[in-house]
Amino acid sequence: MGLTASAIDRPLLIGDTDMDAPATLHFAGGTLAYFTRRAPDKTSGNEDALGLIPWGDDGGVLVVCDGLGGQPAGAQASLLAIRCLAERIAATPHDNGGGLREAILDGIEQANHAIGALGVGAATTLALIEIQGRSARPYHVGDSMILVTGQRGRTKLQTVSHSPVGYAVESGFLDAEAAMHHEERHLISNMLGSPAMRIEMGTPVELASRDTLLLASDGLFDNLHVPEIVEQIRCGPLKTSAKRLCAQSLERMHETVPDLPSKPDDLSFILYRLA
Repeated sequence: MGLTASAIDRPLLIGDTDMDAPATLHFAGGTLAYFTRRAPDKTSGNEDALGLIPWGDDGGVLVVCDGLGGQPAGAQASLLAIRCLAERIAATPHDNGGGLREAILDGIEQANHAIGALGVGAATTLALIEIQGRSARPYHVGDSMILVTGQRGRTKLQTVSHSPVGYAVESGFLDAEAAMHHEERHLISNMLGSPAMRIEMGTPVELASRDTLLLASDGLFDNLHVPEIVEQIRCGPLKTSAKRLCAQSLERMHETVPDLPSKPDDLSFILYRLA
Protein backbone atom coordinates (compact mmCIF):
# COMPACT_ATOMS: atom_id res chain seq x y z
CA MET A 1 0.00 0.00 0.00
CA GLY A 2 1.52 3.34 -1.06
CA LEU A 3 0.11 6.69 -2.12
CA THR A 4 1.36 9.77 -3.95
CA ALA A 5 0.95 13.04 -2.07
CA SER A 6 -2.59 14.42 -2.00
CA ALA A 7 -4.58 16.47 0.49
CA ILE A 8 -7.25 15.21 2.90
CA ASP A 9 -10.20 17.21 4.19
CA ARG A 10 -11.58 14.66 6.65
CA PRO A 11 -10.06 12.40 9.32
CA LEU A 12 -8.08 9.39 8.12
CA LEU A 13 -8.09 6.61 10.71
CA ILE A 14 -5.83 3.63 10.07
CA GLY A 15 -6.00 0.53 12.24
CA ASP A 16 -4.99 -3.16 12.00
CA THR A 17 -3.29 -2.46 8.66
CA ASP A 18 -0.18 -3.82 6.95
CA MET A 19 1.39 -1.31 4.53
CA ASP A 20 4.01 -2.30 1.99
CA ALA A 21 5.54 1.18 1.74
CA PRO A 22 5.12 4.63 3.31
CA ALA A 23 2.38 6.91 1.98
CA THR A 24 2.53 10.70 1.69
CA LEU A 25 -0.12 13.41 2.05
CA HIS A 26 -0.40 17.19 2.15
CA PHE A 27 -1.55 18.10 5.64
CA ALA A 28 -1.92 21.25 7.78
CA GLY A 29 0.21 23.49 5.57
CA GLY A 30 2.88 20.85 5.14
CA THR A 31 3.61 17.30 4.02
CA LEU A 32 3.56 14.07 5.97
CA ALA A 33 4.63 10.48 5.42
CA TYR A 34 3.17 7.59 7.40
CA PHE A 35 3.66 3.86 7.76
CA THR A 36 2.22 1.02 9.83
CA ARG A 37 2.87 -2.72 9.72
CA ARG A 38 2.64 -5.63 12.14
CA ALA A 39 5.75 -7.33 13.48
CA PRO A 40 7.57 -9.78 11.20
CA ASP A 41 6.22 -13.35 11.47
CA LYS A 42 3.37 -12.19 13.72
CA THR A 43 0.21 -14.24 13.18
CA SER A 44 -2.21 -11.89 14.95
CA GLY A 45 -3.14 -8.42 13.69
CA ASN A 46 -1.35 -5.08 13.90
CA GLU A 47 -2.21 -3.50 17.27
CA ASP A 48 -0.99 -0.02 16.27
CA ALA A 49 -3.27 2.67 14.83
CA LEU A 50 -2.72 6.07 13.20
CA GLY A 51 -4.92 9.16 13.10
CA LEU A 52 -4.52 12.03 10.61
CA ILE A 53 -7.15 14.59 11.61
CA PRO A 54 -7.23 17.91 9.69
CA TRP A 55 -8.60 21.03 11.41
CA GLY A 56 -9.07 24.17 9.35
CA ASP A 57 -6.66 25.33 6.63
CA ASP A 58 -3.35 25.08 8.52
CA GLY A 59 -4.17 22.98 11.55
CA GLY A 60 -4.61 19.37 12.48
CA VAL A 61 -3.86 16.55 14.87
CA LEU A 62 -1.53 13.60 14.29
CA VAL A 63 -1.86 10.52 16.51
CA VAL A 64 -0.03 7.21 16.98
CA CYS A 65 -1.50 4.57 19.33
CA ASP A 66 0.12 1.27 20.28
CA GLY A 67 -2.14 -1.39 21.77
CA LEU A 68 -0.49 -3.20 24.64
CA GLY A 69 0.84 -6.59 23.61
CA GLY A 70 -0.27 -9.39 25.88
CA GLN A 71 -3.45 -7.54 26.72
CA PRO A 72 -6.76 -8.44 24.99
CA ALA A 73 -8.22 -6.20 22.27
CA GLY A 74 -5.10 -4.09 21.78
CA ALA A 75 -5.98 -3.23 18.18
CA GLN A 76 -9.54 -2.35 19.18
CA ALA A 77 -8.28 -0.08 21.97
CA SER A 78 -5.92 1.78 19.62
CA LEU A 79 -8.56 2.46 16.98
CA LEU A 80 -11.20 3.33 19.59
CA ALA A 81 -8.88 5.98 21.06
CA ILE A 82 -8.38 7.63 17.68
CA ARG A 83 -12.10 7.51 16.87
CA CYS A 84 -12.96 9.29 20.14
CA LEU A 85 -10.43 12.00 19.33
CA ALA A 86 -11.58 12.42 15.74
CA GLU A 87 -15.23 12.76 16.76
CA ARG A 88 -14.46 15.32 19.45
CA ILE A 89 -12.15 17.37 17.21
CA ALA A 90 -14.62 17.32 14.29
CA ALA A 91 -17.21 18.95 16.56
CA THR A 92 -14.87 21.88 17.43
CA PRO A 93 -15.25 25.15 15.43
CA HIS A 94 -12.16 26.11 13.42
CA ASP A 95 -12.24 29.74 14.62
CA ASN A 96 -11.48 28.77 18.22
CA GLY A 97 -7.77 27.99 18.59
CA GLY A 98 -8.00 27.19 22.29
CA GLY A 99 -10.96 24.95 21.57
CA LEU A 100 -8.72 22.45 19.80
CA ARG A 101 -6.63 21.92 22.93
CA GLU A 102 -9.80 21.41 24.96
CA ALA A 103 -11.14 18.96 22.37
CA ILE A 104 -7.93 16.94 22.47
CA LEU A 105 -7.97 16.66 26.25
CA ASP A 106 -11.67 15.76 26.27
CA GLY A 107 -11.12 13.23 23.48
CA ILE A 108 -8.30 11.50 25.36
CA GLU A 109 -10.39 11.31 28.53
CA GLN A 110 -13.37 9.94 26.59
CA ALA A 111 -11.09 7.36 24.96
CA ASN A 112 -9.79 6.28 28.36
CA HIS A 113 -13.33 5.73 29.64
CA ALA A 114 -14.42 3.95 26.44
CA ILE A 115 -11.47 1.55 26.52
CA GLY A 116 -12.02 0.81 30.20
CA ALA A 117 -15.71 0.19 29.50
CA LEU A 118 -14.79 -2.67 27.14
CA GLY A 119 -14.29 -4.61 30.35
CA VAL A 120 -11.58 -6.91 29.03
CA GLY A 121 -8.43 -5.21 30.32
CA ALA A 122 -7.62 -3.56 26.98
CA ALA A 123 -5.09 -0.72 26.94
CA THR A 124 -3.09 1.41 24.51
CA THR A 125 -0.49 4.16 24.49
CA LEU A 126 -0.88 7.50 22.72
CA ALA A 127 1.44 10.06 21.13
CA LEU A 128 -0.28 13.14 19.69
CA ILE A 129 0.76 16.43 18.11
CA GLU A 130 -1.55 19.44 17.78
CA ILE A 131 -0.51 21.59 14.79
CA GLN A 132 -1.71 25.19 14.39
CA GLY A 133 0.31 27.08 11.79
CA ARG A 134 3.95 26.77 12.87
CA SER A 135 3.07 25.74 16.41
CA ALA A 136 3.27 22.08 17.43
CA ARG A 137 2.17 21.00 20.92
CA PRO A 138 2.84 17.44 22.15
CA TYR A 139 0.54 15.25 24.26
CA HIS A 140 1.37 11.69 25.28
CA VAL A 141 0.35 8.75 27.43
CA GLY A 142 2.77 5.82 27.70
CA ASP A 143 5.93 5.06 25.72
CA SER A 144 5.04 5.98 22.13
CA MET A 145 7.36 8.91 21.48
CA ILE A 146 7.47 12.32 19.80
CA LEU A 147 10.63 13.91 18.40
CA VAL A 148 11.37 17.17 16.57
CA THR A 149 14.76 17.66 14.90
CA GLY A 150 16.29 20.48 12.89
CA GLN A 151 17.97 20.03 9.53
CA ARG A 152 21.41 19.89 11.18
CA GLY A 153 20.31 17.24 13.66
CA ARG A 154 19.63 19.36 16.73
CA THR A 155 16.85 17.79 18.80
CA LYS A 156 14.23 20.44 19.65
CA LEU A 157 11.77 18.11 21.37
CA GLN A 158 11.84 14.55 22.68
CA THR A 159 9.15 13.20 24.99
CA VAL A 160 10.02 11.07 28.01
CA SER A 161 8.50 7.58 28.02
CA HIS A 162 6.13 6.88 30.90
CA SER A 163 8.05 3.83 32.06
CA PRO A 164 10.58 2.90 34.76
CA VAL A 165 13.35 2.76 32.15
CA GLY A 166 12.27 6.05 30.54
CA TYR A 167 12.34 7.85 33.88
CA ALA A 168 15.71 6.30 34.75
CA VAL A 169 17.23 7.65 31.52
CA GLU A 170 15.71 11.10 32.04
CA SER A 171 17.04 11.31 35.60
CA GLY A 172 20.53 10.20 34.59
CA PHE A 173 20.53 6.85 36.42
CA LEU A 174 20.67 4.91 33.14
CA ASP A 175 22.30 5.82 29.83
CA ALA A 176 20.47 5.48 26.52
CA GLU A 177 22.69 2.61 25.34
CA ALA A 178 21.99 0.51 28.42
CA ALA A 179 18.29 1.38 28.25
CA MET A 180 17.96 -0.17 24.78
CA HIS A 181 18.94 -3.58 26.18
CA HIS A 182 17.29 -3.33 29.61
CA GLU A 183 15.20 -6.38 30.52
CA GLU A 184 12.34 -4.17 31.82
CA ARG A 185 12.21 -1.82 28.80
CA HIS A 186 8.81 -3.24 27.84
CA LEU A 187 7.15 -2.17 31.12
CA ILE A 188 5.10 1.06 31.10
CA SER A 189 3.49 2.98 33.95
CA ASN A 190 0.79 4.99 32.13
CA MET A 191 -1.78 3.94 29.52
CA LEU A 192 -5.24 4.57 28.11
CA GLY A 193 -7.70 2.12 29.64
CA SER A 194 -6.41 2.64 33.18
CA PRO A 195 -8.30 4.50 35.95
CA ALA A 196 -4.95 6.12 36.85
CA MET A 197 -4.28 7.39 33.30
CA ARG A 198 -2.68 10.84 33.13
CA ILE A 199 -2.10 13.11 30.14
CA GLU A 200 1.27 14.81 29.71
CA MET A 201 0.85 18.02 27.69
CA GLY A 202 4.02 19.80 26.60
CA THR A 203 4.88 23.39 25.72
CA PRO A 204 4.31 24.29 22.05
CA VAL A 205 7.37 24.16 19.79
CA GLU A 206 7.66 26.59 16.88
CA LEU A 207 8.53 24.61 13.77
CA ALA A 208 11.11 26.04 11.38
CA SER A 209 10.68 25.39 7.67
CA ARG A 210 13.18 22.51 7.59
CA ASP A 211 12.33 20.90 10.93
CA THR A 212 11.09 17.30 10.91
CA LEU A 213 8.47 16.06 13.35
CA LEU A 214 8.22 12.35 14.19
CA LEU A 215 5.61 10.38 16.14
CA ALA A 216 6.21 6.65 16.50
CA SER A 217 5.33 3.51 18.41
CA ASP A 218 8.07 1.73 20.31
CA GLY A 219 8.57 -0.58 17.34
CA LEU A 220 10.79 2.20 15.95
CA PHE A 221 12.52 3.41 19.11
CA ASP A 222 13.24 -0.13 20.36
CA ASN A 223 15.16 -0.96 17.17
CA LEU A 224 16.99 2.26 16.31
CA HIS A 225 18.94 4.58 18.58
CA VAL A 226 17.70 8.18 18.61
CA PRO A 227 20.85 9.52 16.84
CA GLU A 228 20.30 6.93 14.08
CA ILE A 229 16.69 8.07 13.68
CA VAL A 230 17.67 11.73 13.59
CA GLU A 231 20.30 11.06 10.93
CA GLN A 232 17.70 9.32 8.74
CA ILE A 233 15.02 12.03 8.97
CA ARG A 234 16.76 15.40 9.42
CA CYS A 235 17.08 16.19 5.71
CA GLY A 236 16.22 14.92 2.25
CA PRO A 237 12.79 14.13 0.77
CA LEU A 238 10.31 13.09 3.46
CA LYS A 239 9.23 9.91 1.70
CA THR A 240 12.88 8.89 1.29
CA SER A 241 13.39 9.38 5.03
CA ALA A 242 10.32 7.25 5.73
CA LYS A 243 11.59 4.46 3.47
CA ARG A 244 14.96 4.48 5.24
CA LEU A 245 13.29 4.21 8.66
CA CYS A 246 11.21 1.26 7.46
CA ALA A 247 14.14 -0.56 5.89
CA GLN A 248 16.52 -0.15 8.80
CA SER A 249 13.94 -0.97 11.48
CA LEU A 250 12.70 -4.10 9.73
CA GLU A 251 16.28 -5.21 9.07
CA ARG A 252 17.02 -4.97 12.80
CA MET A 253 13.87 -6.92 13.64
CA HIS A 254 14.73 -9.71 11.21
CA GLU A 255 18.43 -10.13 12.05
CA THR A 256 20.05 -10.00 15.47
CA VAL A 257 23.50 -8.35 15.47
CA PRO A 258 25.63 -8.20 18.65
CA ASP A 259 25.41 -4.84 20.46
CA LEU A 260 22.63 -3.59 18.19
CA PRO A 261 18.99 -3.40 19.33
CA SER A 262 16.58 -5.95 17.87
CA LYS A 263 12.99 -6.36 19.01
CA PRO A 264 10.29 -7.62 16.59
CA ASP A 265 7.22 -5.44 17.13
CA ASP A 266 4.46 -3.62 15.28
CA LEU A 267 6.03 -0.60 13.56
CA SER A 268 4.13 2.67 13.06
CA PHE A 269 5.24 6.25 12.56
CA ILE A 270 4.29 9.63 11.11
CA LEU A 271 6.78 12.19 9.73
CA TYR A 272 5.74 15.81 9.13
CA ARG A 273 7.34 18.96 7.71
CA LEU A 274 5.98 22.39 6.91
CA ALA A 275 5.70 23.15 3.20
